Amino acid sequence: MTVRRLLIAAAALALVASPTRAQERAPDAAIAAVMPEVVAWRRDFHANPELGFAEHRTAAAVAAHLRALGLEVHEGVGKTGVIGVLRGGRPGRTVALRADMDALPVQEATGLPFASTATGTYMGQTVPVAHACGHDAHIAMLMGAAEVLAGMKSGISGTIVFIFQAAEEGAPPGEPLGGAALMVQEGVLERFGVDAIFGLHVVPGAPGSIWWRPQGFMAASDRVDVVLKGRQTHGAWPWKGVDVISAAASVILTVNTLTARTVDPTTTPTVFTIATMDAGVRYNIIPDRAVLSGTLRTFDVAQRDALVARAEAAIGHVAEAHGAMAEFSVRQNAALVYNDPDLSAWLAPVLETVSPGAINPAAPPTTVAEDFSYFQQKVPGVFFHLGASRAGVDPTTSPPNHSPEFDVNEAVLETGVRAHVTIALNFLQERPSS
Repeated sequence: MTVRRLLIAAAALALVASPTRAQERAPDAAIAAVMPEVVAWRRDFHANPELGFAEHRTAAAVAAHLRALGLEVHEGVGKTGVIGVLRGGRPGRTVALRADMDALPVQEATGLPFASTATGTYMGQTVPVAHACGHDAHIAMLMGAAEVLAGMKSGISGTIVFIFQAAEEGAPPGEPLGGAALMVQEGVLERFGVDAIFGLHVVPGAPGSIWWRPQGFMAASDRVDVVLKGRQTHGAWPWKGVDVISAAASVILTVNTLTARTVDPTTTPTVFTIATMDAGVRYNIIPDRAVLSGTLRTFDVAQRDALVARAEAAIGHVAEAHGAMAEFSVRQNAALVYNDPDLSAWLAPVLETVSPGAINPAAPPTTVAEDFSYFQQKVPGVFFHLGASRAGVDPTTSPPNHSPEFDVNEAVLETGVRAHVTIALNFLQERPSS
């Protein structure tokens, strides 16, 4: 055992000897001891990112660490996911903590000394890969929490399941399910008897601040695809063909009008965006085919279903008016992130000990999405955000997630480790209703 791990174990044993202290805060000395390695892990993962279901190096590093801690380790869960199981010295309930591992096909532009120069394969092409969403930080923080909690094993009543999930950013082309949905389909939560699950995500915000809301917090996300079929003609003779370019323009305007004029924005946030259009090869040829794709973000299932039905009908009518045909399809990427109300209320005083005065348990909803939602469909859970902007920087000016310039303030890594540890200890000692 290394000197660092001896220090962590000693700090953890001191906490176990005074169990009521766990209800107040996480073991400070143990967390401080592990932080240099948490930072090193984060930088290593940042420099070596991998796309969804290709996280082989990342998963191997996680599994090796968990195994070194003496945890029960399961690899290849949900393709490249890893699960570590810490069984406490006494029986009790089971809590799961989750981190996502995949990166994005983004060319990093942070200028960091450990910036990514990695590439991967996406849609048959070689692309740059970067941790432009902060998952490198998520992995490192949960690895650190696992080390701290493993040092407390004999004093823990119950079981902690550490879920390192693949492909949060959505199913890669050709795959029917993303990482969380696949893990749920494989029965991970039932297999380990999980009673509740918690997760976090770094986003622009005051460093160390934490926020969430009960019920609908992050939007359900649907991918929308539209294929318009017309008849090719010379650009100088549009009347001799069927102009799918004009039809595509009308479809985009129709989609924008549907959300602006048929949804009450005071009742449920809704975003419907057409983001890509692929059509034509030459400036003076009107093609016979145009392919559009976009995203729909909603917070109400019935309202979402009604909007999808209206969109399909309206797009079909627009195409027909132009003499074209339309194929319309919708595929869900993530369900609504629904934070259990009772667990959300229980969590507020728990996280107040982690980041005093910087907690907001009633934050506005956000239209970004998270496949953590599929876990919440099976067991009660709460997903929260951790502010990770640089100190002294207005978070509204910080590069957003998925930006080439996105970065994480490493000072908040300790907050994330502390949040994981504090939630697990308190959940297993208390009995929040759910």
